[in-house]
Amino acid sequence: MKPDSRIVVIGGGTGVFTVLTGLRSRFKNLAAIVTMADDGGSTGALREDFGVLPPGDIRRALIALSKTDNKILSALFNYRFKEGAGLHGHSFGNLMLTALERITGSFESAIREAARILRVEGSVIPVTLKQTKLFAELENGAIIKGESNIDVPKHDGQLRIKRVWLRPAAAINPNARKALLVADLIIIGPGDLYTSIIPNLLVSGIKTTLQKTKAKIIYLINLMTKFGETNGFAASDFVKEIEKYLGRGVVDYVVVSNRRPAVTRLKKYKKEKAEWVRFDKKNFGPRPKLIPENLIRSSGFIRHAPEKIAELIARLM
Repeated sequence: MKPDSRIVVIGGGTGVFTVLTGLRSRFKNLAAIVTMADDGGSTGALREDFGVLPPGDIRRALIALSKTDNKILSALFNYRFKEGAGLHGHSFGNLMLTALERITGSFESAIREAARILRVEGSVIPVTLKQTKLFAELENGAIIKGESNIDVPKHDGQLRIKRVWLRPAAAINPNARKALLVADLIIIGPGDLYTSIIPNLLVSGIKTTLQKTKAKIIYLINLMTKFGETNGFAASDFVKEIEKYLGRGVVDYVVVSNRRPAVTRLKKYKKEKAEWVRFDKKNFGPRPKLIPENLIRSSGFIRHAPEKIAELIARLM
């Protein structure tokens, strides 16, 4: 794949940050399409108080694509206030994006101005420009309202999620559609399945655009399950859920980790009720093409290593 190939990453949270951080050292023409379903913490408070679109995942993607050598500037955008009436829990970057939205008159203009300040190479695009909420129906019929309540369950987290949807319905951002149609490669994930990945696929126009684009589409499966979302999921279960909302035959490649971490590293996740995602190779068919790969960080948290993702993408394409 050429360094100037157009690559689009779809998702939210730390997953998009990880992928972009790895790719930016090898590829220049990068774009991140980010979920607008987040409603927890600082982001949720700003949505409630100011009516802005959720800035949190946008902020992470901007920092990931920042070319500034000024570490203080990146740290400033990530800084979270730990005290102060009205400020406690807020991220400076979220507050700045909110202020820029008020100054410029639009959320997309705010993102562009923040990108200039951070010397971002690439683009960060909200998947939709409409305010919307994420809903989930559990296997017992209960309805959960809000991304944050799905992400950190107050209900019985052992219950499986039957389906998720957006209310009100949200249409694709025209700039997101354009980026997907001209892309050479589209990467979906990794990230929390029902709260970071699928909310993008629920936006009206995303499914048809991904079916229409000539770009190759790769799905990076998570390394660990998420309590309240993917309890007991094997690798094939993630693919089945993606295809449930996107349709079969749309994803070209699926990347799954084939290297189980040491028991000592897995023990740390017992408190979170998270488990290693089993590689159930026998449950995969010929399409999408399966790519077993060791993409785990050598130490610390069990997460994808950015440099390994970049190396894989360069090698595959």
